[in-house]
Amino acid sequence: MGQAAEIDYTARHQSFEDWFQTPLGRSLLADQRAQVDRLAGKLTGARQLHVALSHRLPLATGTDFSQRILTTPTWQDDMPDGVAVSDADELPFPGDSMDLVILHHTADFSPYPHQALREASRVLRGEGSILLIGFNPVGLWGLRRLVSRHGAGPWGGRFLLKSRMEDWLRLLDFTIESTDSCFFRTPLQSAAFNESRGLVERFCANRLLPLGAYYCILAKKRVYSRLPRKPAWRSQKVIPIPARGAVGASRGYSGKGYPED
Repeated sequence: MGQAAEIDYTARHQSFEDWFQTPLGRSLLADQRAQVDRLAGKLTGARQLHVALSHRLPLATGTDFSQRILTTPTWQDDMPDGVAVSDADELPFPGDSMDLVILHHTADFSPYPHQALREASRVLRGEGSILLIGFNPVGLWGLRRLVSRHGAGPWGGRFLLKSRMEDWLRLLDFTIESTDSCFFRTPLQSAAFNESRGLVERFCANRLLPLGAYYCILAKKRVYSRLPRKPAWRSQKVIPIPARGAVGASRGYSGKGYPED
């Protein structure tokens, strides 16, 4: 708790939002939007919740949900209708009220990432889906974060392991539907350095080496059916047991505890 309080997450959110205006940031956001549209486009329901870092970075705007809600951690003057201001670890919605929850780098930039996942699970109805996007600490982007001197842009995020996020989701009773490693570009703004993109994509085409900049996890919330209660014994169906004699009743048993002569 104390370590989380030392970090200015508001400043990091703003820095990350500004980074999305760079050429590399715009390319990353376009790739993420395509991935979310591909996965969320197959889902239907009444309410979609996007837990975002900024209202200027919307995802899944064309999905087939009757109501699309977006939350951001800070209030800004130009926020449109349908945007709620709340922290990811304390969502202002009742339980079992959403059909799809999208977490866009929420765990990367939240003071309490595990609680943020618990909140997403709480507001999600049974059989609802969660779509989680997080930076990959394995590969060139994770290495770029390690050598970064300042926590600006995406380099101020946590970069949690995909396997850890999947474990957390399973502990919250989710079934992992799919996991993809995405965006095989070098973490450099210069286009010249990204000429190697095709080589990296071919190298990782078999997905044995998840070296993409981010991962995208689609998981479904499990629902356990209640066990039916056993019916109470009815007195008229109870078979009387003889007080003396054999354990099993013979054909001539009279019901009085003694066999008939």
